[in-house]
Amino acid sequence: MGDIVLGLGGTVDFEIRWDAAELERLAREYGLGRDDLSTATPIVDERSLVAVILAFLATGSGGERFVESSAIVERFAARFETAVTLGGTGVRAGIALDSLGIPSVQHLVSIDDNVRRLLPASTRYISSATRDTLDPHVIVQFPAGARVRLRDAELVAPQPNRLIFANDPPNREMLLSDELPAALAKADVFLVSGFNTMTDGDLLERRLDSLEAALRSLPADALLFYEDAGFYRREFAHIARERLLPRIDVYSMNEDELQEYVGRRVDLLDPVDVEQALRAAHALIPAPALVVHTRYWAIAVGPESGRHRGALDSAVQMAATRYRLGDGHTAADFVATAALPRHGGGADVVAHVERELPAVGVPGYIIETATPTTIGLGDTFVGGFLAAVDRKRPAA
Repeated sequence: MGDIVLGLGGTVDFEIRWDAAELERLAREYGLGRDDLSTATPIVDERSLVAVILAFLATGSGGERFVESSAIVERFAARFETAVTLGGTGVRAGIALDSLGIPSVQHLVSIDDNVRRLLPASTRYISSATRDTLDPHVIVQFPAGARVRLRDAELVAPQPNRLIFANDPPNREMLLSDELPAALAKADVFLVSGFNTMTDGDLLERRLDSLEAALRSLPADALLFYEDAGFYRREFAHIARERLLPRIDVYSMNEDELQEYVGRRVDLLDPVDVEQALRAAHALIPAPALVVHTRYWAIAVGPESGRHRGALDSAVQMAATRYRLGDGHTAADFVATAALPRHGGGADVVAHVERELPAVGVPGYIIETATPTTIGLGDTFVGGFLAAVDRKRPAA
């Protein structure tokens, strides 16, 4: 059996402990009112950072945003109790795989002692970094019902979610390691993610050239899993997709990205609305299997979707385990999650979509917890998926 290679970049995350009182204090200090809040505001200082956080909180949405400098997020993080963890889709997916005793190979673009200390012992890594650097990603997660008072309004989060803020030069540059082709030659699964953080179009094209060259070493029967993630520049999503789509086997995204692609809000518990959104998304992204993962359900659409039902189930189970327990969950915790009840509304959506489309899906779990973990759920979903994927497929 070949390796699971996970890329393309990892991060050091500063996870902030939610403190509504401190957010209120900052909102007062900066004179923020309801009209000052927008998720699209460029983050050029701490005031605009707070305004964006509160705008997301008001809608319950999650997202990832670029910050003008690392100093902004470091100053903000210093105001809160903070845990240092590792992030990036590949790294968190690898941590999820390690919880089941499955090793992986990480492709990294930055390294420091935090990474060396926190990577699982089962994980081997290759890296394009030539020196140690630290450009932290600040992650804010808020619980459902979180309240923050402004001078002219009170904001209440309708659901829990997470926000990511960063200025990370190594991940913006996304330099590929010279060792990647050799690693791919021994792989039967390759995860591609991370182009979403790039902001230079010419550089993106060059990195895609390098990746396409490396992919020539990937065996023809290996599975390529692509996680979309939130692109800092939305037009870059199209560039990366068009270049890689001929080789992608599974193209994955979350509910926020789905809604960005279809250009509207989607009622995730309305079977017809979900069906229409999935039709539109698959028309735009005609992958063999287009996966959308949400808190209520996960569905794969497309001609090859049927082969991935077991992987979807494993993915949802793994993400639910992290949601209820956070970092450090074990194989026993993963097994215990399977005994929890499934979401009835999610099951209704899955049943309808499976009738109307070439699709398979699984409902999410009902989890009662006062301290949900919303950080890294999509990454952990990917790890759960890859843990159960058909590792040796017949060649096309």
